Parts: sequence; C-alpha cells; structure tokens
Amino acid sequence: MNLPAEATIYEVGPRDGLQNEARPVPTAEKIRFIDALVDAGIRDIEITSFVSPKWIPQLADSAEVARGVHRAPGVRMSALVPNKRGLDVAIAAGMKEIAVFMSASETHNKKNINKTITETLAVFDEIVPPARAAGLAVRAYLSTVFGCPYEGDVDPERVVALTGTLRDLGVYQISISDTIGVANPRQVEDVLGRVLAKHPASALAVHFHDTQGTALANCVVALTLGIATIDASAGGLGGCPYAPGAAGNLATEDVVAMLHGMGVKTGIDLDKLTEASRTAATFVGHELPSKYLKAHIGKQARARRRAELGG
Repeated sequence: MNLPAEATIYEVGPRDGLQNEARPVPTAEKIRFIDALVDAGIRDIEITSFVSPKWIPQLADSAEVARGVHRAPGVRMSALVPNKRGLDVAIAAGMKEIAVFMSASETHNKKNINKTITETLAVFDEIVPPARAAGLAVRAYLSTVFGCPYEGDVDPERVVALTGTLRDLGVYQISISDTIGVANPRQVEDVLGRVLAKHPASALAVHFHDTQGTALANCVVALTLGIATIDASAGGLGGCPYAPGAAGNLATEDVVAMLHGMGVKTGIDLDKLTEASRTAATFVGHELPSKYLKAHIGKQARARRRAELGG
C-alpha cells in the first residue's frame, strides 16, 4: 500500500466532541482534557467554538477555556468562528488559529447556520481576510460532502468548486467531511480523486463519522491518495446536532492504533491518549464508542481479575 511515513491527527474532541453532549462539562474539566491530549503528543487541537451560547450552550465558556489551557511549544490550538464578532472574541482570547465551517449542500447549510451557501461565503469574506491580516491561520470544514441528511447525494463537482473558493479566500486547509457517516471507500476514492485533480493533498484533510462502520476504511483510502491529515475525536465523542442519526466522530485512539499498526507515525502516545479518553468518559457521564478504548478497559479488567485469582 502506498501509505505516508507520517500522518497528522487533528483532534476535534474538545469542540466537536462536546458540543452535542447533554451534560454541561465544567470549564476546569475541559482544560484538564485538553492538557491530557497535549501530554499524549497531539499537536493539532480544536479546543472550542466562539459561537453564540444560544446555539451551543455547551461551549459558552469558550473564552475561559482559550485563556486557561496551557499553550505548549509546537502545539496548534484552533477554535471555530462563525462571524466577525466571534473572530474578535477569539483574537481577544489569544487564539492564533481559527476554523470556519459550511456545508456542500444548501439544505444542511441552512439548517446548520441559517444561511445559504452564497450568504455563508459572504460572511467568510468578513472573517478570513481580517484573520489572516491579524496573523491567524484559517482552516475550513466543508460538511456533507459524501451525503446530506436532507438532500441525499451531493454533486462532487460542487465540492471541487467550493474547495477552490475556500483556498482563494486564504484558507490553508479544507477538511473534507462526511458529516453523517455514509461514505464508502469507493465513493471516497472518487470524490477525493476529483478534488485532488484540482487541489494539492497538502491543502486537504478528511473528517469521517462512523455511522456505518466505514470510517477507518475511508481513512485508508484517503491516506493512499496522499492526504495525511485526519480529523478525529478522543473516545469517538461528538456529532453534528443538525445531522439526524449521525454517529459520533471517528475515535482518535482507533485511528492512531490502526496507523501505528501499519507503520505510519503520528507522534502520539497511545496509552496516554486512551487515558485522556477515559477521563472524558467520566465527565460526560456515559460510555464512549471507541473500540480501542473498550478493548483497553476490558484488557485491564481481565488483568485485575487474574491478579485477584492469583492472590
């Protein structure tokens, strides 16, 4: 297989993972979670979102989180920003990187951010150039690329065109996202192949949900095509509140375990990452879907039982 020697994990758990949780998470726990991810070796983390608390109350403490995290050398921390006001607050909170978001389908875009695609791009004109002028890096999410919960199939050529529009704005990377987890490897190869015919792999990342159990297989396809940045969420936390039926994100430890098993380096300590996910499970108050995490917990439980029997 034509795999890269190294891959970058872009951790979205603290934002995408927590935004849809029913139980409010205390600010101190969020900061402890982010610090644990940094300690595990993750170097790209989306820590929060400067969206109105009216829309996402779980992230109402975004400024406090941004000011409270330990900013270790070599770690890039970003935050989602919906508009110029959010940008101003993010800059005041010390952010050096932001992310903007839109959908490739009109209906999901309208449901998610109450704007058409054309209106959204006009807002980006008010965010991206000022952010770059202020010295911030800007990333973008392009959602519902492989399927929309309201419209069904999405035209791949629209994805290619929107990717170009975002790059022309000055976005350094576009995360090609399977928001509802319906993509299969053949579809991923087709859509990414079309995008790569016009845009370099270095400008792309992938973001898969695991609704149908195909997220890891889809990642392998992306890797063989030269895309070496993968979005993932510790423990498999999260999901879009405007994508009915979508499962959580691809679990970070699941993809890291796979990459390490295939000889692809990530710089991440898998044991420390797994403990960070266990910490997250305690403050969200429910079991997380990560398969590797479940296997790890089961292995520890069996070891304890053997020790007790041996004693």
